[in-house]
Amino acid sequence: MIRLHGYWRSTASYRVRIALNLKGVDYDQVTHDLRTGEQAADDYREIAPQGLVPALETDGGIFTQSTAIMEWLDEVFPDPPLLPADPPGRAQVRAMVALVACDIHPLNNLRVLQSLRRDLHAGDRAVNEWIARWIGEGFAALEQQVARRGDGFCFGDAPTLADCCLVPQVFGAERFDVNMAPYPRLREITARCRDLPAFADAHPARQPDADPVA
Repeated sequence: MIRLHGYWRSTASYRVRIALNLKGVDYDQVTHDLRTGEQAADDYREIAPQGLVPALETDGGIFTQSTAIMEWLDEVFPDPPLLPADPPGRAQVRAMVALVACDIHPLNNLRVLQSLRRDLHAGDRAVNEWIARWIGEGFAALEQQVARRGDGFCFGDAPTLADCCLVPQVFGAERFDVNMAPYPRLREITARCRDLPAFADAHPARQPDADPVA
């Protein structure tokens, strides 16, 4: 039994969906609408004390934090591997993952944007500039890393955890109209990944809790 607690537009949940799909793991989904604060409900906090998505319920326990969940998946379901076999390669991929998951995403997730508006009275223009700034700085660095180590994907010639993180973050950038022109390698990798069923099926628009298309 594997149950993913998430939200269709959460980029962290999106990462885990990709990893689950790449591994060919069947799972159920439980949605928690971040816009209405469902993730803060007491019954969900018993599962995920921070009140954040994603959380993964398994027979072996409950896991939180998307990067920890993905590494658990890679250890329990080793084929195909999402981390390189050699220690230097694993370190490089983990650095790419951290660049997105630790340096870009936390500054642009919903609770931070809500705080900017509520606590600092930032308007839409200021919030959008904030989003573009941190995505841009992170993507500029990732573009360089990919230039050194990529061969069709972020690292090497097959998807890794770095690609699981990149594609959802590009989705977030597109959602907020961030200019992606300066990052041709990231755009090329994202397009290649989106052609793969594991990535395509994980797209937010294809999730059962997605908003209906007008």
